[in-house]
Amino acid sequence: MLHKWKPFSFLEKPHICCRLSSLTFSKPSVSVARLLEEEPPLSRSHNDPVFEILSGLKKLGFRRFLSGDYFRSVVFSLDQLQVNKIINFLRVESPDFAVVFFDLMRNEYRFQHSRFSRFVVAHVLAGQRRLEELRFVLEQMLKEEGSGSAPSLCEHLLYGFRDWDKNSLVWDMLAFVYSRFEMVHDALYVLAKMKDLKLHASILTYNSLLYNLRHTGIMWDVYNEIKVSGITQSKQTNSIVIDGLCRQSKLQDAVSFLRETEATGLGPSIVSLNTIISRYCKLGFAGVAKSFFCMMLKYGLLPDSYSYNILIHGLCIAGSIEEALEFTSDMKKHGVEPDIVTYNILTKGFRLLGQMDGAWIVIQRMLDRGLNPDVVTFTILICGHCQNGNVKEGLKLREEMLSRGLQLSVLSYSVLLSSLCKVGQVQEALVLFYEMEEQGLEPDHVTYSILIHGLCKQGEVQSALLLYKEMCSKSIPPSSLSSGAILLSLCENGMIPEARVYFDSLIMNDWAHDIVLYNIMIDGYARHGNLEEALELYKIITEKGITPTTVTFNSLIYGFCKSRNLAEARRLLETIRLHGLEPTAVTYTTLMNAYCEDGNMRCMLEMLREMHAKGIRPTHVTYTVIIKGLCKQQKLQEAIRLLEDMRYMGLNPDQVTYNTIIQCFCKARNIKMAFKLLIEMWMNSLEPTPATYNILINGLCVHGNLKDANKLLISLHEQNIKLTRVAYTQIIKAHCVKGNAYSAFMFFCLMMEKGFEISIKDYSAVINRLCKRCLITEAQHFFCIMLSRGISPDQEICDVLFNACQQCGDLSFVYEMLAWTIKSGLLTQK
Repeated sequence: MLHKWKPFSFLEKPHICCRLSSLTFSKPSVSVARLLEEEPPLSRSHNDPVFEILSGLKKLGFRRFLSGDYFRSVVFSLDQLQVNKIINFLRVESPDFAVVFFDLMRNEYRFQHSRFSRFVVAHVLAGQRRLEELRFVLEQMLKEEGSGSAPSLCEHLLYGFRDWDKNSLVWDMLAFVYSRFEMVHDALYVLAKMKDLKLHASILTYNSLLYNLRHTGIMWDVYNEIKVSGITQSKQTNSIVIDGLCRQSKLQDAVSFLRETEATGLGPSIVSLNTIISRYCKLGFAGVAKSFFCMMLKYGLLPDSYSYNILIHGLCIAGSIEEALEFTSDMKKHGVEPDIVTYNILTKGFRLLGQMDGAWIVIQRMLDRGLNPDVVTFTILICGHCQNGNVKEGLKLREEMLSRGLQLSVLSYSVLLSSLCKVGQVQEALVLFYEMEEQGLEPDHVTYSILIHGLCKQGEVQSALLLYKEMCSKSIPPSSLSSGAILLSLCENGMIPEARVYFDSLIMNDWAHDIVLYNIMIDGYARHGNLEEALELYKIITEKGITPTTVTFNSLIYGFCKSRNLAEARRLLETIRLHGLEPTAVTYTTLMNAYCEDGNMRCMLEMLREMHAKGIRPTHVTYTVIIKGLCKQQKLQEAIRLLEDMRYMGLNPDQVTYNTIIQCFCKARNIKMAFKLLIEMWMNSLEPTPATYNILINGLCVHGNLKDANKLLISLHEQNIKLTRVAYTQIIKAHCVKGNAYSAFMFFCLMMEKGFEISIKDYSAVINRLCKRCLITEAQHFFCIMLSRGISPDQEICDVLFNACQQCGDLSFVYEMLAWTIKSGLLTQK
């Protein structure tokens, strides 16, 4: 339903307040007569609404007639042709009223005007230089006509309005509005037609078109057209061209153009110089940017706050924070006050250098000037503290923001979530995530990806899957990071069937175009021995036209090596090259390790020679595999020399490398050399792993050096060096075999003191060994400890103790054990 019309509220403007009845109607022009289709004189027709309206306007006046009952009753039945006739007639008699009638029909009665009416009114407005209203009329028309409408509109203008007054201005404004609406092809079409008609476009139209084309090569065509047309260029023209050249990464051309404009008398503008300074700063040439800043002063141009902020930002990015501070002081000398943007740039500069103390000094200066930190300021500080690993300080800033009534951005929350996940505080991150939603912020795929990845790292795959489903339910497409994190976590946790179901869901939803996801699934199958499924996925990749990567082949080679099918693994090495790919050090190292495990040193060394021939640099893992092969052949001195060669080549051996060679020396009973290698690890700032100590303790125990094993374990225990349960169980078993029940008990107590979970198998191993040495009392003691810890013995322990007591004649304990086993339902059926 139409809005109620408030009669003649639009007639309050002074330039249109005259009455139509006061005008003397003259004979319509030929074009109007044709439009009215040679209507008879006013006195002869009484049924045509156009005739009635025009007659009524003459008799009663504009205001009175349009508020009358007749017009209100007939207005809704008027069609476009009839309205065209009325507007064109009014255009001849009173142009002002033509515009008023046009607006009335559109605004009050929601009438859909024709192109003809719009162009008639456009010409009226152009004749009166009412350019803003002219632009508005054409904008409304183009919103309805849309892109690609230029040919038909130009034809309408050409054949219907060619000889009208101010026709060239309407053409020019049409091109301008097309350009403003980014309908560039339409704007170019209008300009081409204007050129054919020898009509000249204004510099404003050309500037608008230049602006839209500044990122393309067509910009030069438009600029040359301006020069050929002889239109006076403006400083804005030159600024747009310079901006375009900078956007096209033609910085030298931009500088050359700037120098050429000096000869035109226009000279550079602040905008042009700001553009060049900004571009040099983005490229990291802050020094060059400074020279253009000085050029401003040379030309008598006073830099504004934007000019200073660009340069200060460039200096901060380049790490020249001291110079940035000097320019901040220079601002005040030139009467330009640093604003919140300036202080935020300086704060960010200190943050990039990791100097949060300096950032806080800047904040204090800002506060001293009466400026309050905004969301950007707090976001910079939060990012800085989190970057330095101080998530606690970041969370404090979040609390301060909320207390000030400032809302954190999605970026701020994402940074905090990422930092919490990195330090393993995933549950705290989840609390913050839901707080973010309560604040009315919509998490994006980055936010979800951070949490999903964090949950997967913690092994909470099911929670990650729930979050993933929540993300999909909000129509947020998953990123390869979030999908990959879930898929990888499922595979690493051995949940291969679940991983495949998830992977299939990605394919079903058309989210698995990424070869990375296929690689994760193929690798999961290969590592868990399901090579058939891995090869089936590889087949799907080739059928879909997805290009495999070297990682794809590395996983398949690993699978074949694991299944001991080395011939097929070797063949795949050649297949890599058929796909235009090159094998990597990982490819060769995987094959070399398989040959090493197979004892085929000849093929392993052939692989090494081939690596060198192909120019592929071996990694420390490659050398670790070779060292393992040498150790298997008891070539320990050669292994040591290779260890030295690694350092000479700039490759640092890791803990696995040392553990491999230390274990070999332990097996060779050369414990002294094993400990020498341990010392070498310390000297090279390489922290031994629990596996390193397990190897050494085992070596000492196996070769009867229990005294040294005791000293080593007690020393490590007292230093709180991280050890595994294996270190304790090895030495306990060794003491049990030797019959040292007291020592075994002491280390057992140390193991419990460390909080290790002691299983029934550990008790069984100790009790079994003590019984074999006829240390029944000691075995019974361990049995009582087990019961006191709430662990129920199994049938095997009961049988071992029962038989040992019988053999040693301890009948009282025999009867006690018999009663206990009957009570527990563990009585052996004999």
